[in-house]
Amino acid sequence: MTRLARALKVPILRSMAEEEIIASLNAQPPCISPKFFYDRDGCALFERITRLPEYYPTRTEAAIMAACGNEIAAQIAPDTTVVELGAGNCEKARALCALIRPKCYVAVDIAGDFLEDSVAGLRTAFPSLDIKIVVADVNRDVRLPAGVPTQRRLVFYPGSSIGNFDPEQAMALLVRMRDLLDDRGALLIGVDLVKEKTVLEAAYNDVAGVTAAFNLNVLEHINRLIGSDFIVGNWRHLAFFNHALSRIEMYLEATVDTTVRWTCGQRHFHRGERIHTENSYKYRIDDFASLLERAGFARSSHWTDACRWFGVFLAEV
Repeated sequence: MTRLARALKVPILRSMAEEEIIASLNAQPPCISPKFFYDRDGCALFERITRLPEYYPTRTEAAIMAACGNEIAAQIAPDTTVVELGAGNCEKARALCALIRPKCYVAVDIAGDFLEDSVAGLRTAFPSLDIKIVVADVNRDVRLPAGVPTQRRLVFYPGSSIGNFDPEQAMALLVRMRDLLDDRGALLIGVDLVKEKTVLEAAYNDVAGVTAAFNLNVLEHINRLIGSDFIVGNWRHLAFFNHALSRIEMYLEATVDTTVRWTCGQRHFHRGERIHTENSYKYRIDDFASLLERAGFARSSHWTDACRWFGVFLAEV
């Protein structure tokens, strides 16, 4: 993207973000989309989370890819173009690229500055790989730049981020992923599976408090985006497993009565009132396979760890 294009695009994205955030804060109940976790500090905090002993998804998914990578790669077409949604630090892409040696890699993420740094390391590791960057919100249609091959695409969505969407939203996202693919394309996606409540809740309430810091950091990011005056010390992190809905729910809870102001608006929060910041749905294997089928994928394969805590699905068109 040229500097002029960036200069034109950023105000548009900022305006859309402001409108979305303010509408969400004014909603009943109030909420903040988890995509706003990922400013530079949020990205760095999430990297710390992935290395915590309580947080099993990252290392479990990596173990599956290490153990079953050759079997997975054998089912992926040669000369593939990898399109990674929510690319983050590109570390999972690095492992995948070493495994399948794609023709082109497209990193898509809402955190543009962080993505630039991440891709720099990937360029060093794979100097002959055609690498492109797209700063975009995966909640909306993703438009790939000119020059990205239309055939043999592999949409890559690791890390169980699909769990952040409710079932209807997850279906819509899977359909959009399907629309990025031709008749030789496929989706490689990580999915967190249902397991014991104690394991799930520990992963979102680590002893070191990194997840709490990550959750609270969204208020700092929101302050910058809409000019609000959230006082982080007036809020606490809260996360628990909702068994009926098969999801972790994450909130910020007011510890005192507080009024938050922003340009042309404000909201009073009573002590104990919560702002919803994230869901993380946990799936059963058959249920997720059915979801893929309803989204338009013809067939799917899956691999899990020995404890069946996590699944990697390859869904073909």
